[in-house]
Amino acid sequence: MAVTQTDKAIFGRLTRGSTGPGGLSPAAARVEPASFTRHVTSLTMTKVADGLLDPKLVLSWLLTHLGAGAGFVGLLVPIRESLALLPQLFTAPLIHGMSERKWAWALGSIVQGLACLVIVLAALTTSGATAGVLICGALAVLATARSVCSVSYKDVLGKTVGQSRRGAVTGSAASVASVGVIVFALMLTVAGEGRAALVIGAIALAGVLWIGAGAIFLTIAEDPEPGTAAKTPWQQLRLLTEDRQLRLFIWTRGLLTATALAPPYLLVLTPAGGAFSHLGSLVLASAAASFLSSYVWGRMSDRSSRRVLILSGVSGALALAVALILHALGLTQSWWALPFVLFALMIAYHGVRQGRSTYLVDMAPGDQRAAYTAVSNTVIGVVLMASGLFGALAALFGPAVTIAAFTLMSGAAAFVATRLDEVE
Repeated sequence: MAVTQTDKAIFGRLTRGSTGPGGLSPAAARVEPASFTRHVTSLTMTKVADGLLDPKLVLSWLLTHLGAGAGFVGLLVPIRESLALLPQLFTAPLIHGMSERKWAWALGSIVQGLACLVIVLAALTTSGATAGVLICGALAVLATARSVCSVSYKDVLGKTVGQSRRGAVTGSAASVASVGVIVFALMLTVAGEGRAALVIGAIALAGVLWIGAGAIFLTIAEDPEPGTAAKTPWQQLRLLTEDRQLRLFIWTRGLLTATALAPPYLLVLTPAGGAFSHLGSLVLASAAASFLSSYVWGRMSDRSSRRVLILSGVSGALALAVALILHALGLTQSWWALPFVLFALMIAYHGVRQGRSTYLVDMAPGDQRAAYTAVSNTVIGVVLMASGLFGALAALFGPAVTIAAFTLMSGAAAFVATRLDEVE
């Protein structure tokens, strides 16, 4: 793989002159600038695709438009979140036995793209329950393929990009991708009767982006290494008893899921009917927060991902506390209140994403990254499956009580994160 002057320029600008081998082999170090740009390009494409598909908003709207019924709409997020995490305990041993794990990531990305195109075909040719079954089925395939990408990516990143520069990869990709999501959100607000065509076209574009990202990722020069014997799921779970830092990391990450689960409950704080008028601002707030903060969080993670996790917990707790104060004062109906809180919370959320990804890559032994990723994601998958309890809490005591619980979780996460070791 040749290193071009463009590769060197992008690498130097985004890493701000960071040097050193960073745990790479001599061969990987020589082509690191080219590997870096390919990581950023492929990851940017997949993150744009994620924003265009968005089960919480885009697919939910599409199924409603197709008359699939509330039952299918309610399945979208559980399918997407659980199947993207839970299978990793079983796929990780197979991936860990591969000498070049970029093939697993590329295949997973291409399958996600093909699943997207199936969703487009279903939207164009079916409606009602048939559309619901086909789209939910395609989403299940997409989420499972995503689990393969998740468990393989950290291995490839660790072998091809130096330790002090990995956060710059994910942070840069998230910031660039957010621009595309912002444009899409703005187009949705003015699409009017053409919104259905726009949504279907966006999902088709997402499919093309995932397929293209897989092709680009295959051009990364990954050092082949002997695959290791596959471990059973039970052998992988033993890591929880053997590694105290992994347990603390999972506790921290589990508590920080509050930043991802809270936004729908913030919408419920608005006056009757106000939630729908704020859905567009939720997409815009998330994308704008990602654009402004992801690269910064990524570079901070390269210096101390532990500190990023602490700051993210504190930031999330403060944002949610402000939401509770505004609710108590009767100000959530103000035009500025909810967008402000959502923007602040999404900054914390993107800090969580950057911090947890970098910390896990740098913490895990080089030959066990896939296993560490699988164990962590499986536990978090179980946590997310149980998150329906927060809906029951909101139904019984109101959304403010649920948001108060999320506030405490974020604060507790910051405290637990202080007990993590520095790994950078």
